[in-house]
Amino acid sequence: MAKKKVAIVLGSKSDIAIAEKAETILREFGVDYSTHIISAHRNPNKIRNFAADLDKNEVKIVIAIAGLSAHLPGVLASLMLVPVIGVPVGCGPLCGQDALFSIVQMPPGIPVATVGIDNGGNAALLAVEMLAIADESLVEKIKKYRKQFKDDEK
Repeated sequence: MAKKKVAIVLGSKSDIAIAEKAETILREFGVDYSTHIISAHRNPNKIRNFAADLDKNEVKIVIAIAGLSAHLPGVLASLMLVPVIGVPVGCGPLCGQDALFSIVQMPPGIPVATVGIDNGGNAALLAVEMLAIADESLVEKIKKYRKQFKDDEK
């Protein structure tokens, strides 16, 4: 079985549509990934075990999708040494603003990269760019991907 370079972690099944945006981008770039549903609040032992297993699974980046208090990205970042990209979910009475602030306002020493509310696609693109630091073939794919946006302006 191929090692997964990116792990997508959702706090809830209700966030699957956002995960699918990330999965689409990762597939387009040929990046191996796995998707997991693990709540940081309802199952803290499972999230600890998941984080502990990332090294042996050679995961390089985690995309963590969470709404409301959105602790999942920060909890994962505190438990491991791989980059975490947080995706706030636009739900609840504040339409995702609470999740955005929760993810972006991490304490010193525990950074979490953050993309816009519901923007699983940009999270995946950021993950691809991070992986491209050590993979020239991804650099070429990113150049080709971005060219379509320049072509749209014509």
